[in-house]
Amino acid sequence: MTGPLKTDEVIDERYQVINFIDKGGMQFVYKANDLILNRLIALKTPQNISAEKRFNRSAIIAAKVNHPNVAKTLDYFEIDNRQFLVEELIEDGDLEKSVLQQVKYVDPYLVAKIFHYLAKGLAASHHVGVIHRDLKPTNVMVVGGIQVHGIKITDFGIAKMAEAELVEAAGDLQASMTNSTVVGALPYMAPEAIATPKDVGKSADIWSLGAMMYELLTGSKPFGSGLIAAHKIVEAKPPEFPAFIKNNAQFSFLSNMLIDLILRCLQKDEAIRPTADNLVEYCGALCYPTTERHVGTVKEIKHNAWGFISNEKPDVFFHLASVYGENPVSGSSVWFSKFPGEPYCRAHPVVCLK
Repeated sequence: MTGPLKTDEVIDERYQVINFIDKGGMQFVYKANDLILNRLIALKTPQNISAEKRFNRSAIIAAKVNHPNVAKTLDYFEIDNRQFLVEELIEDGDLEKSVLQQVKYVDPYLVAKIFHYLAKGLAASHHVGVIHRDLKPTNVMVVGGIQVHGIKITDFGIAKMAEAELVEAAGDLQASMTNSTVVGALPYMAPEAIATPKDVGKSADIWSLGAMMYELLTGSKPFGSGLIAAHKIVEAKPPEFPAFIKNNAQFSFLSNMLIDLILRCLQKDEAIRPTADNLVEYCGALCYPTTERHVGTVKEIKHNAWGFISNEKPDVFFHLASVYGENPVSGSSVWFSKFPGEPYCRAHPVVCLK
């Protein structure tokens, strides 16, 4: 069995293909229906022969982790020398598509929530001896899309298999840049994963988590992209944070706590990075709301101080002090939480959409 799967095709007399969803670094992903249990699932299969050696390993490793912040592995099988992995279906996209492509940066409240969820997922993985080794935004699934109801780590494709792939990359870094998987992972790779890939351990996941949280909070990768990023990562000079993160008193207290956690994760010395359990504890001490997010349009701004967001009736009031980062103008699309108020609900925080 080769080639793309067809709509309505039934695999293993059980999984009926509904449609193609996407492709990752090593696999095609389809939405399918489990005909026995009558539930929707994600059906994954390798893109090519070179991916097959990692695919079985991915299934075995991912199945060891059982946690709400890790995508659940449901089944694995082979038919006609083709491998299939069945996971719980998360239709709302990954962190890259659902969040980073929608906003320039993420307010500290939601960063803290995502940080906490990912730390819990990593801790559960590390407790059973699983090191992800490829943690990046495209390997983090978001439940609820831009509303971010939940977070789940997925694609353990090079977990416990990173040594062979990364040794090859280290031997010829320039050549490895043609590998989209390595290119995509590079901005989030720990110094030891680039310099001495044989020594990659749990602390490399912590570095990757810190790099992702920096990007969410600031809108930029901590060490840039491409080959120049590799040298900066190995050097591991602490990245600077834009002034807007600390300047607004509404957010600065939590922002400073997040900055401290991120810099701890990005320590060059693996021994002094926090563990995933440490991060769960630290994030548990952060104070952040979990209110639902909305999308609306700024209707008007008065006196350069306050205005209204039109997304439903009645309009939602906001003050510019509640804006994280760049101020919106009339007509701007914004992302916000709202709280009860009279005569209008109040929006806080407010973040401009791209």
